[in-house]
Amino acid sequence: MLTALTRAVSRSLAACELTFHTREKIDIDLAIAQHDRYEESLRHLGIRVIALSEEPDLPDAVFVEDPVLVLDETAIMTRMGAASRRAEATTLERVISEYRPIRRITQPATLEGGDVMRIGRDVFVGLSTRTNAAGIDQLTRELAPFGYRIRTVEVRGCLHLKSACCSMGDGRILANREWLDAAALVGYEIIDVPAAEPAAANILRIGDAVLMPQCFPRTAELISGHGLAVNPIDISELMKAEAAVTCSSVIFDA
Repeated sequence: MLTALTRAVSRSLAACELTFHTREKIDIDLAIAQHDRYEESLRHLGIRVIALSEEPDLPDAVFVEDPVLVLDETAIMTRMGAASRRAEATTLERVISEYRPIRRITQPATLEGGDVMRIGRDVFVGLSTRTNAAGIDQLTRELAPFGYRIRTVEVRGCLHLKSACCSMGDGRILANREWLDAAALVGYEIIDVPAAEPAAANILRIGDAVLMPQCFPRTAELISGHGLAVNPIDISELMKAEAAVTCSSVIFDA
């Protein structure tokens, strides 16, 4: 059964890590309500949601995508580039270990789940401000026994690889070529985000539906034109913390 692991918004979210965004005031109550609707959207798409409780002292803990990668054969506990976030892995590991054997990324490597985009046996990994070459090398070794092909993608001007591109399915990748080395995506059809919506590449495809922020109407129209049902959602307060639709869940078969 398709399952999503999520975690409640921390009331300390306003103290989140920021790399590319200017800090803005976050309405915590609204952020909590938006995250509740996000979980409801996942359920509406037929996904079972395992919702973990808040981590009050870990501002970024709602962004569960970064501390763990879940593949068919294993789960990889990452070592995040933001040192303040590394404690987030503890409760996630306890839960995910019920579903997958655990492997770990260790120092000096850094790796964040937002930098990993898996399409079948191809695993694209962003070389970014949060994921280093040692992290990519370790991930390559950990996944080698399972036959995954690792592709390194240089990321520039944004937080993670999946800030710059995400799979649309059917051999297509929605991307902002300004934020990555598009040559690394060879073999896939690149669908360019509209120039007016550079941050719109982060989407979550489930079946024939796509979950995406409602603030990118031109991209929504583009995606609809490719035969996919668009489910827009308001995550405006979470986006102030450099969030996107993929980062607040870890989705896997269980």
